[in-house]
Amino acid sequence: MTSPISNRRRNVLLGAATAVAAAGASLSASAAPAAAKASAAAGRTSGTFTTRDGVEIYFKDWGPRNGPVVVFSHGWPLNSDSWESQMLFLADQGYRTIAHDRRGHGRSSQPWDGNDMDHYADDLAQLLDLLDVKNAALFGFSTGGGEVARYLSRHGSKRIAKAGLISAVPPLMLKTAANPGGLPIEVFDGIRAGSLKDRSQLYLDIASGPFFNFNRPGAKPSQGMINAWWMQGMMAGHKNTYDCIKAFSETDFTADLKKIEIPMLVLHGDDDQIVPIDAAAKAAAKLLKNAKLVIYPGAPHGLTDTHKDKLNADLLAFIKG
Repeated sequence: MTSPISNRRRNVLLGAATAVAAAGASLSASAAPAAAKASAAAGRTSGTFTTRDGVEIYFKDWGPRNGPVVVFSHGWPLNSDSWESQMLFLADQGYRTIAHDRRGHGRSSQPWDGNDMDHYADDLAQLLDLLDVKNAALFGFSTGGGEVARYLSRHGSKRIAKAGLISAVPPLMLKTAANPGGLPIEVFDGIRAGSLKDRSQLYLDIASGPFFNFNRPGAKPSQGMINAWWMQGMMAGHKNTYDCIKAFSETDFTADLKKIEIPMLVLHGDDDQIVPIDAAAKAAAKLLKNAKLVIYPGAPHGLTDTHKDKLNADLLAFIKG
């Protein structure tokens, strides 16, 4: 039989434990942003943060903590893994390299709404604020180039010293009366239809064909590249990648590019079957105030893999220059 004194003691201990747990939970919630900053500063190589509208974003943070910072933004429907060759190379050169999985892609959560360039740019801004990035170089590939342009236009260049558009979509992919060199809406409607019909097969077809120019005569396809591209695409949310087709194809970045004043590298392959060079890199370079246009003869859209050694050297030279 348990004594009344034992019961009272047990109740007091339970009450105290509950109070401590509640206080700890409250403290943990209020201290979360500070804890995230402290953890990042302590040398964490990856992590997550929550955006102001409740989306969890995954990011990588490689290389020495005190190194010059280089930030990367990936293409559709990929994630930060698509930049791993550049991140590893530059980290080995003493740079701190950072890349995130865009909302709805990779290891980030899959929100139903907000799959547009304004939200993408705001997520990037929150990441750079969280990590307190300064004087960084910022590079965007394909859709990521649109994110970079919108970020610089929307949030300014206080944290960014130089930036680059690699095989990027700006100023506008869609053919319009004002942009006759763009691609017809039927192209993007076809991608949407393929996504709804069989997203997995669509990604295989893109990766094994025009993305790396494996459909060109004499090409030697890499099954590894194809598999990696497909895997990254299938990690992304179906709704998010579907909505992103509109975001990367119909967003007009003309006004964004005109506002950018920092040095910009505009690098593109002249055999890009995904984002044709004339309406993209060549047009973007004319709109930017301080652009360096670099063209890779015969290179495909996916030159971050097919031409990674040359690209790595060119990125390093641009950062140092």
